[in-house]
Amino acid sequence: MNKIIILILISWLTFSCSSPKLQPFHQLKIGVSKAVINPPIGSFIAGDKQNRTFTGVLDSLYAKAVVLHDGEKSMALVTLDCIGLLYQDLQKIRERTAQMEFDIPFSPENIVISSTHTHSGPDVVGLWGKDFSESGVNKQYMDFLVQTVAEQIQKASKNLQESTIRYGKNESGEDWVANICQEEIDRSVTVLQFLDKNQKNIVTLTNFACHPTYMDAVYSEVSADYLAGFYKEMEKEWGGEHLFLQGAIGGWIQPTDKDGGYQKALQRGQELALSATASLLKPKTLSKSKLNFQRKTVFFPVLNEAWQQLSAAGIIVDRKVTDVIESEVVWFSIGEATFASHPGETAPIYGMKTKELMPEGPKFILGLSQDALGYIVKPSYFENPNLPHAPYLTRMSLGKETGNVLMEELTKLSKQNNNTQLTN
Repeated sequence: MNKIIILILISWLTFSCSSPKLQPFHQLKIGVSKAVINPPIGSFIAGDKQNRTFTGVLDSLYAKAVVLHDGEKSMALVTLDCIGLLYQDLQKIRERTAQMEFDIPFSPENIVISSTHTHSGPDVVGLWGKDFSESGVNKQYMDFLVQTVAEQIQKASKNLQESTIRYGKNESGEDWVANICQEEIDRSVTVLQFLDKNQKNIVTLTNFACHPTYMDAVYSEVSADYLAGFYKEMEKEWGGEHLFLQGAIGGWIQPTDKDGGYQKALQRGQELALSATASLLKPKTLSKSKLNFQRKTVFFPVLNEAWQQLSAAGIIVDRKVTDVIESEVVWFSIGEATFASHPGETAPIYGMKTKELMPEGPKFILGLSQDALGYIVKPSYFENPNLPHAPYLTRMSLGKETGNVLMEELTKLSKQNNNTQLTN
């Protein structure tokens, strides 16, 4: 009997030493936290004309943070109800986060921040002050915003719970969203939903492209615009938290019924939420939940001298602009779900080209993420000023080469991400 036991032990040891070690399976954990980020009354309003200030609050603005951890890697995805956070402020958030303690391995470099682009939020860029003699940015508010975002990331990391992930796809906006440049438009609604052990919603991520401009130049109150209706309806349908990820809205994706006022904005947001909900009636489940994350510092050429002048005058605060401007793009995946950032308001064609680089599965274009470099439009808009809205769009752009540089860098990152996925 002892000989048999010894032979079994030898066989087991031999198999253990010669067989490849199986990687431990870690179910993805997710945590979420949010905070109100309403600016002080009297602050400058971003969007449309200069020298407009807030007189009240119609609905609150939020910083919403999601932290993901797959047992090895972690990352944070943050949405802000503002016109577009600039890269230098992302760097400040990373610096603040680096000073905080986390219970999981966490790198501040793995923070992604996406702005919803509401035109009824604070001037976080500087362009909408009294005039171009001074910036419209409230430095005290920006300090508050940086601290609040960092705190929400930390809080989210302490709320981690295991999740299963499912997704849905739909289309929306046929009767209220148009590309007023009469070109391509992507009406897709893509939803990623994280469920707890009781199959209750922890958080949803919804990607759709349309300017939140119902309130633009009409109201002087704080508002997330149509997203206020979206948030309210999603909370009613699902409970939990809900992040809206703005898509490729440049060149020029707008509501077509902006004369309907605040109630129309809320209605359209509700309709978008119902479209997102409908996409989950027959959802698909992600078979994987591994995180992959790539980021790249990019120096975009600056052909528009106005950017250099605004930087030199301190209108754009703490941002060095020469013949290039430093920015960043990221490409990451959660299982089969793929995400790519665009650092401004990209024309839909760039969103479509980015999706072509992505493997099968849910595809997310994160417009106004990591930066807000104005409009990123086709080179033809610089070559032909007679194209619809070309003079305005090009005046608010870095230059003709931005879109091409963006796509070159995203193509590189997509290959890196795909190679990493194959080796996992």
